[in-house]
Amino acid sequence: MEYIISLLEPLAQGAKVTLALFFITFALSVPLGLVLALARISRWRTLSRLVNGYIWLMRGTPLMLQMLFIYYALPFVPVIGIRLPDFPAAVVAFALNYAAYFAEIFRAGILAVDRGQYEGSKVLGMSYLQTLRRIVLPQMVQRVLPPMSNETITLVKDTSLIYVLALNDILRAARGIVQRDFTTTPFLVAAVFYLLMTLLLTWMFQYMEKRYDKYDQ
Repeated sequence: MEYIISLLEPLAQGAKVTLALFFITFALSVPLGLVLALARISRWRTLSRLVNGYIWLMRGTPLMLQMLFIYYALPFVPVIGIRLPDFPAAVVAFALNYAAYFAEIFRAGILAVDRGQYEGSKVLGMSYLQTLRRIVLPQMVQRVLPPMSNETITLVKDTSLIYVLALNDILRAARGIVQRDFTTTPFLVAAVFYLLMTLLLTWMFQYMEKRYDKYDQ
């Protein structure tokens, strides 16, 4: 028991990095995903095709590969040539990747809203932006909560990929202790950390789903 308690501090330090990456990624990818979703369904074909190509690229290649490209290859790209530190590189890769997934979730939620409601808003004299804000987006949120919950929980687990950039997240901290003490107990404790984080997210999304169900009724 004393050994397990001694593991809490180093793993908690790793959890700070994991949580920082999670919250920053979520805060950036959700609004970016909404913008991409609106661009994807735009009547401007060129814009829609460009966004569709971006989503295909982000979802069709591994997140780890994207992260390695941004960290190692981006400095050698002509014109751009930007070298990002390890944590910002991870944030950029995660935000761009998850924005593509959220964009498809939001697009499906927007398209699920009956087209008649758009016509009704025009009759009432609402602009397109007013229709989105007052009619479409509230209904979209209700529809996208379950898939968003799954994607957000996946984001928590995917944060473990940053070990390739030598960032000291939960998994890397646990691995270092395992190599030092020759025991797998740190991995079990790290699993508990991840389970607690995903449990809190599950409760939060379940609460939001129930709240929107009552609102709908």
